[in-house]
Amino acid sequence: MMTAFDLSGRTALVTGANTGLGQAIAVGLAEAGADIIAVGRSAPTETAEAVLALGRGFHALAADLSTTAPIGDVVAEAVAQAGAIDILINNAGIIRRADSLDFSEADWDAVIDTNLKSAFFLSQAVARTWVGGGRGGKIINICSMLSFQGGIRVPSYTASKSGLAGLTRLLACEWAAKGINVNGIAPGYFATNNTEALRADETRNRDILARIPAGRWGDPSDLKGAAVFLASDAASYVHGTILTVDGGWMAR
Repeated sequence: MMTAFDLSGRTALVTGANTGLGQAIAVGLAEAGADIIAVGRSAPTETAEAVLALGRGFHALAADLSTTAPIGDVVAEAVAQAGAIDILINNAGIIRRADSLDFSEADWDAVIDTNLKSAFFLSQAVARTWVGGGRGGKIINICSMLSFQGGIRVPSYTASKSGLAGLTRLLACEWAAKGINVNGIAPGYFATNNTEALRADETRNRDILARIPAGRWGDPSDLKGAAVFLASDAASYVHGTILTVDGGWMAR
């Protein structure tokens, strides 16, 4: 049965793999046997070291996914490097915080463009290579608890992650029959750069921990198992699901 989780011989394109959740997911997939193509604005030095230490292939592509402009070149270079992309992890994302009464159009557009628009068009570009080649693949969108809840002071982030959850289900409906699995992971409260402000706020930190049944913030490594499962043959009949990895937050 364990061979169903084996990713040997497969290549995963992971966006935002230089730190945090994306880095942990990339390393987890490499631990399961996958080679990694990391896409991001900054050099994924630590991720490269971890993946190469596992004996897996690694290639970094510099691209700013705040616009769709680099997507064609990213996919073309990834295919040229690896021969084919087998797994796409849409993890790149940003967040802007302000009261909704004061939220700017610039912050709205920046978050929607990166978190939602680029994720869709990158999925489209990769899926076109699969359909054109008569093969399937796996897409995993990194959603959020705010795909289900409202949150506070993050209107564009909530909209983008709610939209990404909807796209996950829509693309699953359209592409499942083509052999393409589209699913999502919704992380809970994880200790990353994006949550540094929350963890530094004594009141918010206390309130958040009080609601998490597991009693702790998530560590990025907690996402590895979910990512490997959804990327593997073990999830071949899983389409359009969003797997929460949240220490029990959504069950509370």
